[in-house]
Amino acid sequence: MWKRASAVFLVAAALAFAADLPRKAPDFAINLPNGSQLHLSKYQGKVVVLIFILTTCPHCQNAVRCLSEDQKQYGPRGLQVVASAIEQDAQAAVPGFVKSFQPPFPVGFNNPYAAIAFMQHPPMLIPHMPLIAFIDRQGMVRSQAEGLDSMLVNEQQVAGNLRAEIEKMLAESAPKKTPVKRTAAHKRTN
Repeated sequence: MWKRASAVFLVAAALAFAADLPRKAPDFAINLPNGSQLHLSKYQGKVVVLIFILTTCPHCQNAVRCLSEDQKQYGPRGLQVVASAIEQDAQAAVPGFVKSFQPPFPVGFNNPYAAIAFMQHPPMLIPHMPLIAFIDRQGMVRSQAEGLDSMLVNEQQVAGNLRAEIEKMLAESAPKKTPVKRTAAHKRTN
């Protein structure tokens, strides 16, 4: 009886803390191995896939392989993938991971609590890796997934599932640029 009550409580807690979607993505900063930081705002106007990984996790490695192909294929259409390792000693693990997998996108590291907060993951539940956020051209987190979600469970379907989400977001129109209004004074000086 106790196990069933605990399970019901955990499911209720997870539902109570479900992530708000869509939501404005904060200007999240990813620490890079060279000591600098990469801010998501750098990619304003692009579709961004932010993936939080554990460098030794096979599911994370598979997702990075798939997203590497997506970055190569869809980068010219406005896709930007960014990865952040969140395990203990991630800073030391990232260079070896990059050397092994050679992703064509930035890979940095963060504190795991920063990733959990970004994803609005229930803090009392252990996340299943990887954690992936899909951010549209207007900077809104439109969807997200974690390791046990249907999008990521079947290793053979991960590539197609990620690609379908990316294609859906890329198909949406890019934000329109507001034309600059010229004043009479501006016209006289130019």
